[in-house]
Amino acid sequence: MLGKIAFIGGGNMASSLIGGLLVNGHDADDIVVSDPSEEQCERVLNQFGVNTTSNNITAATNADIVVLAIKPQVMTSVCHQLASVDMSNKLIISIAAGIPIELLNSFFPDCPSVVRCMPNTPALVQQGITGLYATEKTTPSQRNKTEKILKAVGKVLWVDNEDELDAVTAVSGSGPAYFFMVMEAIEDAAKSIGLSETAAKLLTRQTALGAATMALAPGQDVVELRRRVTSKGGTTEQAVAALEANHLRETFQQAVEAACQRSKELAAELKNG
Repeated sequence: MLGKIAFIGGGNMASSLIGGLLVNGHDADDIVVSDPSEEQCERVLNQFGVNTTSNNITAATNADIVVLAIKPQVMTSVCHQLASVDMSNKLIISIAAGIPIELLNSFFPDCPSVVRCMPNTPALVQQGITGLYATEKTTPSQRNKTEKILKAVGKVLWVDNEDELDAVTAVSGSGPAYFFMVMEAIEDAAKSIGLSETAAKLLTRQTALGAATMALAPGQDVVELRRRVTSKGGTTEQAVAALEANHLRETFQQAVEAACQRSKELAAELKNG
């Protein structure tokens, strides 16, 4: 059993996690959502039947797990509100981007168990991947509970060093935008060679889904999958040669490195106030 869970913030990511938890059998009565927006609370209540409140302290006080599902910009003010709550026996899970463990520990010095998460937007359709990092005093049981909550919207990956979350952010956090941009470019190219918009979208998106499904199959290697499609002297070989000639690999390398660097910068900015 996960116990009572308080979501501080009732936005899209919190709603996705709540929906996944309920599908997996968690009792709606054991979930409370706190959000300053009355409209947001009403939406969550109507959609899931969970408890709602506009008071963060009320939500957190009786919870076993406190999920900080808020924007980084409001983390400081929200955590100051929660300072009066005894967090010593609670598990804190933060899904706020860029907020380092050191800063979270400064907000809750009496709470030894903190997990920092980096989910991505496909979690909204239960196809996410979340990077996880925990403090040393987070128990195996608490790690397991964190996994169960985040696995409600996809897969999870634990990292050994917090710095690795910057790389996770660059690859999977920002990654959906890379794939959307590739699909956008292919759709535009498809229309330029005579396909209708409807056909271009269907062919591109279903192909992307199919390729990803093949790549996720056990034991598959993307290099070998690409080679199987690339017949010597064929159409794919010509396409791949054009991509290589235009430095596709180097472009993605630069993009991922830029995202990773910006993640580090944002974390430093948030840490320094």
